[in-house]
Amino acid sequence: MTFAVCNFHFAVKFFDTISRSALETRSWGKRLGRLLTGGEVIGLVGELGSGKTTFVRGLAEGLEVSAEAWIRSPSFTLINEYEGRLPIYHIDLYRIGSAGDLSELSLREYLFSDGVSVIEWFEHLPSDEVEAYLLVELAHVSSQQRRLAFTAHGGQYEEIIKALGNRQ
Repeated sequence: MTFAVCNFHFAVKFFDTISRSALETRSWGKRLGRLLTGGEVIGLVGELGSGKTTFVRGLAEGLEVSAEAWIRSPSFTLINEYEGRLPIYHIDLYRIGSAGDLSELSLREYLFSDGVSVIEWFEHLPSDEVEAYLLVELAHVSSQQRRLAFTAHGGQYEEIIKALGNRQ
């Protein structure tokens, strides 16, 4: 586990860990979900098969989405909505090819709502679309292990990372 500390505010801006299984990746998502209060944007970055959707399943658990909900990758629907303690907007930008495609999705309605927007393939979102967000990068370490790196972009996300690190 690594912590990077911002000396100006003494707030944690970066946290990473190694997940040793899909169940553990899901558990990290659940821990994060329990910390969310609404209005957050969570950006997920990682190769195919790195555990992004598994992480979202855990996040949905942490936000008390019904166990009967089938949390699946929205690769073809582009946006899946789930009701829990807070609404979750699970967005997949993998197939987005242009700015026009993005505008048709009406993303701003989701990004600036009281729910939680979780965006797979976050790197496809134009950099000026949101200023504050939590970036979660998932990377293969081995066939079962993943590195999860959490980076805060904004004060509220620094607090989330600090709380997440304290829940080890």
